[in-house]
Amino acid sequence: PADARDAAQARVRSAPAPVTDVARLCGCDLLVAQCDPNCCCDPDCSSQDFSLFTTCSIPVVTGDSQLCSQKAAVYSLDIEANPPERIFKIIDQVNPSIFCIHATNYKQALYLKSPEIPTPENFDQLLDKFGGATFNAEPDSWDLDTDAQNPPDANETSRYEYGVPVQTEDAFLRLPSPVVSSWCSDANPAGFLVNQATKCIRSVSVEKCDSIQALSMLFYINSSILASVFQVNITVQSIVVQSLNGMRTLLSSSDVLRLPMVLAELCINAVLGVNYHITHTDTGEIIEAAAAFVLGAISKEALSIEQSFEISFTQENAQPVPLSGNPGYVVGLPVRAGFQPQGYPFPAAFLSNKHSQLTILQSTSPQDCLAAQGARAPVLFGYNMVSGCKLRITAAMKCQPLAQTLLDVLKGQSFPEYVASFGNSQGQDVLDWVPITQLHISEQRISHTLQSSCQIPVSLGIEVKWTKYGSLVNPQARIVNVTATITSTTLKQLPSGRERIIPITSSVVFTDISSPAEPSYKAWPTINIKLPFDFFYPFV
Repeated sequence: PADARDAAQARVRSAPAPVTDVARLCGCDLLVAQCDPNCCCDPDCSSQDFSLFTTCSIPVVTGDSQLCSQKAAVYSLDIEANPPERIFKIIDQVNPSIFCIHATNYKQALYLKSPEIPTPENFDQLLDKFGGATFNAEPDSWDLDTDAQNPPDANETSRYEYGVPVQTEDAFLRLPSPVVSSWCSDANPAGFLVNQATKCIRSVSVEKCDSIQALSMLFYINSSILASVFQVNITVQSIVVQSLNGMRTLLSSSDVLRLPMVLAELCINAVLGVNYHITHTDTGEIIEAAAAFVLGAISKEALSIEQSFEISFTQENAQPVPLSGNPGYVVGLPVRAGFQPQGYPFPAAFLSNKHSQLTILQSTSPQDCLAAQGARAPVLFGYNMVSGCKLRITAAMKCQPLAQTLLDVLKGQSFPEYVASFGNSQGQDVLDWVPITQLHISEQRISHTLQSSCQIPVSLGIEVKWTKYGSLVNPQARIVNVTATITSTTLKQLPSGRERIIPITSSVVFTDISSPAEPSYKAWPTINIKLPFDFFYPFV
């Protein structure tokens, strides 16, 4: 109808309000709560900082370049002023392309939503929805209301971005850390999704411990975190009390606040450590905050104490998986491992073992293999490891149960099938998981005093081959092959009354198979010249 056509054309002619506030965008703002040099859009910079700038590293800031019409923030410096000043203005920018976006009214595309991982329960449902040649990706309703595209300021502050300081009622969530020296500074803000762990020294006085704010639990939980229309209170998750000799006891109840006080020339209930745990949604909204405390006693002779602080972030309804690098492995962190789930229509994901780690037998002081069953040590990337135990064999032992017990000691109760090629490999990324090749080698040993033979495993050798992946400037460690070799030996039944001790060993070897980089130029001829001993003076 003509009326509907005219109404549609009127909506097209009216330019929608911008969804993104370009005045708040800044691509050069890298330091948290600090001014970045020559970053004219950094909100942490003051007029004194702008007077020292020589240029604006990003002179124009825009939102989506595919929009037909949008606002642009223009930054420049007035070097003729004394002192130099920053000039900021907002202009209208028009996209000359005929293929441009008029209105960003598809709300589901305005933020990243985690895709639904196929499981045996929802596979048929996902197949019906996305299995055809085409499928409908439109939302249930299209909203062309320009007012709905501009959410209120309260909703804008509720969704945090990576690295943005977590705001509270008075300022921001404190995570004390050493700045110049080892002394604690309370001016360090906790950045969203930035896991941190710090330790610093705090000056104390037992006579005044009840008046030192940094020793009280209230100092770390009395400010609520700013969320959407409500505020998130920081709850006390647990309280651990540490004695003067270092022994720790977990209190059964954490409902009662324990404030520092002086008792018998001791300062008790002083905060020695705080561990924050923040829960957020997939859109960056904080919904829960908890703090675990370690309280201790301070003697009268102590002039300072060491405090430890830690913060971690977990997405709602998501199982946290510890990473061992991003993306490549970091030397000293555990090698991640897992299993391919059974009954999947296709290998879409991998389920991790108990600790998501590749483990080997852990050496114990008794060195008894039968007593060491279940004791495992994680395989740390880049560390060659050797462990073992001793097995005492008597004539009363049966062959098959003994062989299965030793196999469980060497491989553990559930030996993984795959190893993550990168330190941050996700379960749904099938190509990021390397299968473990298992080999079996048998050694023949014959004894004249033994009567009947028995095959038992005596060693497990794991070889991890890795290579440097990516840029030569910042190469990333990537695992490309893992081989687990079980070596068995042939024993014969001992006569009655006799026994034998056999060593059982486990080992891990990391092999770098990276090929050397080939130069892009023709190699220069070698010149055999002996330089003077002080040729590079004063450099070594």
